[in-house]
Amino acid sequence: MISSYIHPAFILIIGGLILPLLQGKWRSILALLLPLIALVAIWSVPDGNHYSISFLSYELEPFRVDKLSRLFIIVFSITAFAGVLYCYKQASNKELSTALIYAGSAIGVTLAADMVTLFVFWEIMALASTLVVWSARTDASWYAGMRYVLIHLLGGVILMSGIAAYSHETGGIVFTAMNLESLSSWLILTGFLINAGAPPLSAWIADAYPESSFSGMVFLSAFTTKAAVYVLLRGYPGTELLIYIGLFMIFYGIVYALLENDMRRILAYSIVNQVGFMVCGIGIGTELALNGAAAHAFTHIIYKALLLMSAGAVLYTTGKRKCSDLGGLFQTMPVTCTCGIIGALSISSFPLTSGFVSKSMMTQATADGHMLVIWLLLQAASAGVFLHAGIKFPWFVFFQEDSGLRPPEAPLNMRLAMIFFSFLCILIGITPGLLYQLLPYSVNFVPYTVGHVLLQLQLLLFSGLAFFVMLPWMQRTLTISLDIDWLYRKALPKVSEMIISILSVAGAYFGTRGQKITGILSDCVMRLYGPHGALSREIQTGFVVLLVVLMLGLYLLLYLITI
Repeated sequence: MISSYIHPAFILIIGGLILPLLQGKWRSILALLLPLIALVAIWSVPDGNHYSISFLSYELEPFRVDKLSRLFIIVFSITAFAGVLYCYKQASNKELSTALIYAGSAIGVTLAADMVTLFVFWEIMALASTLVVWSARTDASWYAGMRYVLIHLLGGVILMSGIAAYSHETGGIVFTAMNLESLSSWLILTGFLINAGAPPLSAWIADAYPESSFSGMVFLSAFTTKAAVYVLLRGYPGTELLIYIGLFMIFYGIVYALLENDMRRILAYSIVNQVGFMVCGIGIGTELALNGAAAHAFTHIIYKALLLMSAGAVLYTTGKRKCSDLGGLFQTMPVTCTCGIIGALSISSFPLTSGFVSKSMMTQATADGHMLVIWLLLQAASAGVFLHAGIKFPWFVFFQEDSGLRPPEAPLNMRLAMIFFSFLCILIGITPGLLYQLLPYSVNFVPYTVGHVLLQLQLLLFSGLAFFVMLPWMQRTLTISLDIDWLYRKALPKVSEMIISILSVAGAYFGTRGQKITGILSDCVMRLYGPHGALSREIQTGFVVLLVVLMLGLYLLLYLITI
């Protein structure tokens, strides 16, 4: 039994800090072992708050374990292990180190029972994820990382403001369910939603994630947005506003993914889309919907990582990421292709895959709540997911027109990681009880009913038919999608340049005149106070007394006039 005083987050954070000191096989062994040790730690620790720390006048509780936090830590640890397995031979020390610190900070957020601890791990997560983006060591990753960290520092400032206001309003810092009746709760919700990729700041995901290394995006997809889903589940269950925010995210992700040509940006927009399903489920707020949101976060982390591993293997072996440059790769990359198809079927909620047993819980929750419009929109969105991630990604990358590329199959460690996650996608899909027993509320839901299966198959068949009918309109083109980030990537720099040029002209115009005025004032001062100035000469005492008398007399005269 691992001591309940060993915090799983610090296993990964401290291990990540030690990792750069090691070389060769010892580095690889430690990197692979750390997530497994964290997994064993959280599996063996009983539920409850395990210790507290006095800080100023507050009690910090950094180690709260219950079914919800345990669920997220299990999948975070599994993904950290698979991510390391995927890249430990190819990734740099810096990337592996920061990825483990990143995973550890996400676990720290999940275990925090107070706002201060949550905020500390939240900011560590933002900085570590920025370093993961920069680990690609390209100009594009540098600029994308700068934009990324600015967005997250903004979110951190808003979150900290909300926490300070919350502490003042309530006299405490316990992280528990809140309602939107105070400024603090609105600020905290805003900080959470920025990390979830909610509008209007959704574009940072598609801007920064694809610029990371072939393996960096696997880690990035797993932690930041899902940690945000966790805190929303913990802090804002049943908040109706989240239903509409989630729906916007769902269709925003679908539209932009369908327009996109870059395979990694397709999958990045798909992250926004899938998190939208979770946010919508949190807004519905019933036990079935909350279970569905938590389950979908679990399954999404796995199948999205699988899709990104497949895309990363293509990028690693070909050096290309645009769909217009790819095609026909199934001939020489059969394992990567097969694993990518399994991930695509899972994200599309195909029966007997993990996505089906999680997403159907949320759609059933809308039916049980008689939310007909929401139910119809979620069903339409399911068809849209199959269009952009279930068909578009594998079709244009592995099939369709032959690009003439004949890359070798991905290295063994990459294939093992993909096969492992493919196995999990199918295992959860076939035996959903393995996942359902981990959920925060008791589950009476049965996914494999005739109605559920037939409805989902009809949606998938319809959207598949629509894709191939509209294939001429969906051909690969060299497109660039304009998004809200255009404002701070293009417009803001132009405005800044304009302001700087105006200030430069103004400075040049007023500079010469300012020098003349300064010269005149300097001459006046020197005439009065200089070595030969009037006020620097030696003056007899009697003359000074006379001046003082005259000044006092003048003052008295003015006083008498004004009274």
